[in-house]
Amino acid sequence: MKKIITTVLTLILPVLLFAQDKSTIVLTQSRRNDTLEVSRQDTSAQKDLYDVIKRIFNKKGSVSNKATNVIGTKPVFSILPAVGYTLQTKFAVTLAGNVAFRLEGNKRISTITSNSAYTQNKQIIIPLQSNIWVSGDKFNFIGDIKYYKYPQSTFGLGSNSKATNENPMDYTLFRFYETILTRIAGNLYAGAGFIFDHHFGVTETGNPDGSVSDYSLYGPQSSTISSGATLNVLYDIRDNSINPSSGFYSSIQYRDNKKFLGSTTPWQSLIVDIRKYFRLPGTSHNVLALWSYNWLTLGGKPPYLDLPANTWDQYNGTGRGYIQGRFRGTKMVYFESEYRFGLTRNGLLGGVVFTNAETFSAGPGTDLQKIQPGYGAGLRVKLNKVSKTNIAIDYGLGSQGSKGIFVAVGEIF
Repeated sequence: MKKIITTVLTLILPVLLFAQDKSTIVLTQSRRNDTLEVSRQDTSAQKDLYDVIKRIFNKKGSVSNKATNVIGTKPVFSILPAVGYTLQTKFAVTLAGNVAFRLEGNKRISTITSNSAYTQNKQIIIPLQSNIWVSGDKFNFIGDIKYYKYPQSTFGLGSNSKATNENPMDYTLFRFYETILTRIAGNLYAGAGFIFDHHFGVTETGNPDGSVSDYSLYGPQSSTISSGATLNVLYDIRDNSINPSSGFYSSIQYRDNKKFLGSTTPWQSLIVDIRKYFRLPGTSHNVLALWSYNWLTLGGKPPYLDLPANTWDQYNGTGRGYIQGRFRGTKMVYFESEYRFGLTRNGLLGGVVFTNAETFSAGPGTDLQKIQPGYGAGLRVKLNKVSKTNIAIDYGLGSQGSKGIFVAVGEIF
């Protein structure tokens, strides 16, 4: 435990020293955009890693740690150099950063975030995500731009696929998403967007036993484009979008890719994302979190790399216990539960236990196959006690000997 905390402190020390004045929140959440309405709160009894750094390196008290007020119209910048690890990247050197601000007349926080990385697997990952609130929170602009140079294996289609059929692939991905939502009533928003995915330079090595791969059977293509419109509905009453302790979240996205917009083939999909959070026991700070994520191809034949796959949801959260892309198919049904609890009274350390289940179909017109389980436990280290941002260190296991460490900033869902 001491070694883990020491390593984490070493990795985040630059950002903590950069953000010595905490009269405004320094957010370092990289998994999802913050829309939290932050109000003044008493955190005097709580501790985060900044407090630990202050105690170790600032015994004379020359660095202040003021009570945090709301973020104003002046942008607040954060930078977080770090080293991470996931099954799909192995070790990665990352540079996470964001700008948090409120446009005048809006209560919700707007953010622009990035979490770029170069990995042991020679992957280049450059994302840029934005969540901008305007006109008194009546309109929400959500953007997602990604550039990936991404060597990554595939294992075939369906949840009956075998880990021994690892087929190394390589490709480059350019993604551009932009969605505009408008308030319908209360916390209910609806709108439309444009979505564009371009995979190019796609190559495969092939199955290790020499058999024809599912990728080749599906229809190999060295370059594909999926371009179309989306219709979106969002309902969000979580008490904190970064680390919820109560509330409900639901989003629906219908995607229609058209050839006249540049798509290689026309196809349609539907994503339904539902989350619920309970305090358990009701008088404690412990949380039971439930997540249902369903990604369905409704028609047409998507390019192989645009098919539903684990850990390819927008924030790469599904399927802990398995490498990204371990399961892929035209339909994905996913459920996860996680119990979050404190380990120290001051909130610095916490823990989680989780379990998930996922099932996939294979090619178009096929049925869902075997349910594949995942489970594990993890440590949470408080990075920011006001925004409730944690560093998440999880160990997950799955079927066929799958296992690994998953490190991220922020909760998985």
